[in-house]
Amino acid sequence: MARYVPLMTKPTDSQLATLGAAFETFTRRYKLAEAISAEKPLNEIDKQTLFYVAQHPACGPSDVARFLGTANTTISSATDRMVKRGYLKRERVEDDRRAVALRLSDEGRAYVEVQLQMYRDMYRLMLDRLLPAERDQFIAMIAKIVYNDD
Repeated sequence: MARYVPLMTKPTDSQLATLGAAFETFTRRYKLAEAISAEKPLNEIDKQTLFYVAQHPACGPSDVARFLGTANTTISSATDRMVKRGYLKRERVEDDRRAVALRLSDEGRAYVEVQLQMYRDMYRLMLDRLLPAERDQFIAMIAKIVYNDD
């Protein structure tokens, strides 16, 4: 018995325009909460560096660079900025004095907690607009887009 495989076609210009407009609105709507903050917002590399260090205490800068797919020099600059802001601490590793372990400071931990709560609130707001079955479909489609490396 032959199995039905859906024919994949290229997106139309109309679909691209509609998706683009939706993403632009999405970005404006859900990034405004960050812009309202009294502090200057962090760039995405800096935020992702903090999130990674929060999940992997005592990791090295090269671990962060490998995970984010960026150059070591990019992460070195990001960690410099985060140390200056008081969000990250660099500690020397006893076994190898050349190595550096990254840890969040109390301020960095507080920043990450606030950001994660803001993201959870944003996700809840998005999913609240959908029916339960639509939520599962939406999540499955987003996961397919994000994790499909063809």
